[in-house]
Amino acid sequence: MSQVNTEWPLWEVFVRSRAGLDHKHCGSLHAADPQMAIQMARDVYTRRMEGSSVWVVRSDQIVASDPGDKDMFFDPAEDKVYRHPTFYKLPSEVDHM
Repeated sequence: MSQVNTEWPLWEVFVRSRAGLDHKHCGSLHAADPQMAIQMARDVYTRRMEGSSVWVVRSDQIVASDPGDKDMFFDPAEDKVYRHPTFYKLPSEVDHM
């Protein structure tokens, strides 16, 4: 007899603070569906009204680079100075950079 998996899927939770522009990963939770994951994320990770937006993503849907491929992914960029934000002069109207 095979065992049936009754555990809800794992979701990663990202919250954007009121002052910030980007979402920050703040934790994980198990939920049956996206609506439940959003509600639980709100209840668990924004109890003190610190968020303005919540994202939830099923953990099994995240694709990530292999840490063993770090050199291939990131080291070649070091010799391309034009990719560094310090190379550009930003207008004064642009903030949060």
